[in-house]
Amino acid sequence: AVVFCKWCLSKERPIRRTQNCLSCLKTRTNDYKLLYPFLWVRIIPGGSMNVLLIYAHPEQQSFNAALKQTAIDTLSKQGHAVEVSDLYAMNFKTTLDREDFLSLTETNHVNYVTELKAAYMNNALVEEIRKEQEKVRRADFLLFQYPLWWFSVPAILKGWFDRVLTTGFAWDFGRLYDKGLLAGKKGMVSVTTGGPENFYAEDAPHGWSIEQVLYPINHGVLYFCGITPVEPFAAFSVFQVDNEVRKKYLEDFRKRLLSLETTKTLHYHPLSDYDEQMRLKVNK
Repeated sequence: AVVFCKWCLSKERPIRRTQNCLSCLKTRTNDYKLLYPFLWVRIIPGGSMNVLLIYAHPEQQSFNAALKQTAIDTLSKQGHAVEVSDLYAMNFKTTLDREDFLSLTETNHVNYVTELKAAYMNNALVEEIRKEQEKVRRADFLLFQYPLWWFSVPAILKGWFDRVLTTGFAWDFGRLYDKGLLAGKKGMVSVTTGGPENFYAEDAPHGWSIEQVLYPINHGVLYFCGITPVEPFAAFSVFQVDNEVRKKYLEDFRKRLLSLETTKTLHYHPLSDYDEQMRLKVNK
């Protein structure tokens, strides 16, 4: 008997224990890789990925733009499908406010955590947000390219986090960190800095290594939502170094992108490593 996918009615149904074809499972659910991780790895051992590149720099002639183009060219040549969200070119709205909702469950006082979940579940978020969420849903790998400003992200990227990674879509109560709603995806941060590399150490003027500076993004945003972060890439002091150093940065970045699927991931503790008081268990 011919079996059809229950979503797209395709005859393709290569996966047992589900009534959906592989294409629908990749694009319409966040939970499949979490529920069947071993089956997923067996079916797609490497191969092409859907990559979402979130780019946050206002200047199209910047070194960040060169890194962005390097990523597009390198990943595309490997057979990966690359989708780009150029936030400044999109004039992406930076602030989360009432204008982001088509309707509200409570108008006197807006609790944005609960309203975002209700709006996501009821398809009541504005189109700009819904389009970005669809991009995230399609992605196997998220690549963030931006300059390090004030030890953090540009405001427009912070707005993307606030508005796109909503409750019910990216995380929920009881669905955090390794249980986050975006589990099964990987992500990488690629940044440029104004200061030299030797400023980034615990005993240096900045007081933090670059890994510590990026911890709020790698752990507090990506891993919080279930995305597994890989080791970040950093190009230091880009407007002070000469062209030869910049060329080397681009080549190093290209080499990193060629091995994305095997790049070392950052280790963070799963929730099972914590006790009932949310303290790390002994020997973990």
